[in-house]
Amino acid sequence: MEELTLTTPALLFSAISLIMLAYTNRFIAYAAIIRNLHDKYLKQRDERLIEQIKNLKLRLYLTQAMQITGITSLLFCVITMFLIYIKLNTLAIWIFGLALILLIISLALLIKEIQISVKALEHHISDIENG
Repeated sequence: MEELTLTTPALLFSAISLIMLAYTNRFIAYAAIIRNLHDKYLKQRDERLIEQIKNLKLRLYLTQAMQITGITSLLFCVITMFLIYIKLNTLAIWIFGLALILLIISLALLIKEIQISVKALEHHISDIENG
């Protein structure tokens, strides 16, 4: 393996920052939708709203896990840079590897969340198509 330098983990900063922005936007959108559905449910106790809220709850928890793994990945990148700075290169390589694994997990969770979102939207589309 080539030597790990300070610039290698630094390259992930912008990518992880953009991913975190997208995750935060998803979280905010889900929170607004859940509040709206909660108000609708209090006005009319429709069981379909309960199913939608359950779906959103799962997506919310997936988004939370995506955020936590993404933030931890960024933290490990910073730790990697510090370890390189104090010349603990072997430990830095291992910590950077963990950062990459956490980023992979975060992105895998995003794929799962997108699949759930698409299924929820397909359900709404089928309602419209069926009249």
